[in-house]
Amino acid sequence: MIILAAEEHNPLIPPLGEIIIGTIAFAIVFFVFAKFVAPRFEQIFRARREAIEGGIERAETMQAEAKAALDQYRAQLAEARSEAAQIRDQARAEGQQILEELRAQAQEESARIIARGEEQLAGQRQQVVNELRGQIGALAVDLASRVVGESLADEARRRGTVDRFLAELDSMAASGESAR
Repeated sequence: MIILAAEEHNPLIPPLGEIIIGTIAFAIVFFVFAKFVAPRFEQIFRARREAIEGGIERAETMQAEAKAALDQYRAQLAEARSEAAQIRDQARAEGQQILEELRAQAQEESARIIARGEEQLAGQRQQVVNELRGQIGALAVDLASRVVGESLADEARRRGTVDRFLAELDSMAASGESAR
């Protein structure tokens, strides 16, 4: 039984041949990994880090450019609003000036029309007064001829009588208007 016990071996400890083969295989895998795979991973990680850092820098640059463009847009917008306010104020001023000019022209035209109407009215009044004087004179002479009993056909007498009658009529009209 002692032999059996010596051949019985601890299952937790692998045989020495397997340890050596495992160590050699591990060294070969480690060498291949360290020589080929690890540098490739490092290269990929470095490229990725540079791409990310470059992307961040580009994003920061683009963000700065966008901020500058936004500031420029706001400045242009403020300038456009200022120009619009100036144009609006200028248009109001011009509109007010045009209205004042049109009012002045309308007042001038109105005054001219009124003056022309007054002139025409005065001319027509004078014409009517002259016609009435002639008719009143003729009627007055005719009436006076009947009252007096003699003919006032003489032109000088007729004019004198008509002028006196019209003068009295004018003085009565003037005293009547002043009494109002």
